[in-house]
This record gives sequence, C-alpha cells and structure tokens, in this order.
Amino acid sequence: MKLVIINYGAGNIKSIQFAFKRLGIDAILSNDPDEILAADKIIFPGVGEASSAMAMLQNSGLNKLIPTLKQPVLGICLGMQLLCESTEEGNTKGLGIFRTKVKRFTNDVKVPQMGWNVIKDLKSDLFSGIKENEYMYLVHSYYAEHCGETIAKTDYGINYASALQHDNFYGVQFHPEKSSLAGAKILQNFLDL
Repeated sequence: MKLVIINYGAGNIKSIQFAFKRLGIDAILSNDPDEILAADKIIFPGVGEASSAMAMLQNSGLNKLIPTLKQPVLGICLGMQLLCESTEEGNTKGLGIFRTKVKRFTNDVKVPQMGWNVIKDLKSDLFSGIKENEYMYLVHSYYAEHCGETIAKTDYGINYASALQHDNFYGVQFHPEKSSLAGAKILQNFLDL
C-alpha cells in the first residue's frame, strides 16, 4: 500500500510517520502532485496557524489538488480544520470539503484544550472496534461546528464535531498518532477502508 503524508510545511509529520511505521507501513512524505495522486491513502496533517498553513497550500498549488482527490484522505487536527469552509483563525477560507465552519473556543474554557478527552456518538467505519467515550489526545484552540457530516462528538465547554466525513474525506480533531492503542486502531481502520 502506498501511503502519502502531504508535506506542505505545517505538520508534526514525524510522529505520524512513526505511528504508521509501528503498523508496518512506510509512509512517504511528499508535496509532489503526481506522487499524491498515485497514493492509495493520503494523510493531510496540520499543526500551527490556519492562515499561514493555507498560504503554504496556495503557494504549492495543493489547495487546488486536495479537493479533487478520490482516494481516502484523513485530515488530522489543523488538517481537518482546513478541509472545512472557513476558520475564524486568521479569518481563513478553507478548502470547503466539510460544510461547516471552525470557531474559536470562548474564554469560558482554558484555551487551548490540551490533553485527553472522550469521543462519542461514533458513526463511521473509521471507528470500528472503538468504544463510546474512548479517550483521545487533543491540542487545539478552534473547533468545527456540528453539521450533517459529524461522525464523532466531544464536549469542551460546548459539544463540537471531533470527527467529520464527506465521501472519501475524513477529518479528526484529535491526534490518533498520539492517542495510544485506540489511536493506532483508528489509523489501522483508515488503512483498511
């Protein structure tokens, strides 16, 4: 299986690579459109600030390529948020795959949310073998609002979409690569889609 991690300068790519290595898969880091198009599965990571990450995608032309992909794509953290219509972070227009907006947590909660929290109302093969209220590791100041594509929910001050799916695109707000055995199971489920 050819697994490509999109390398556009905004990701904690090494931890994702190591997570797949533990599953027996050597993930390729690439920003080459031909290599991305030839992949069986694609990871769209992201750590950092949305507007600068989107600028990097635009500079490389990947903002045009990603929405055309037909194979399974998994957006992680900021990667998921950039697949939404827009984010309040830097007032940034997203790629528009998921029909929802990303908002900033209010000051009623400690921001960023950093640490373990549960996912619930699981609705996808991505969560096969994952029990309700399983703990995942999160680090984020912005959240995706619920929409018809919500496949997991989390509570942090409010109830928000911690995972989304539209056709072949999946997004998780949490970091499966840092979420112990349950996170590894989700990555394996993605490989098995």
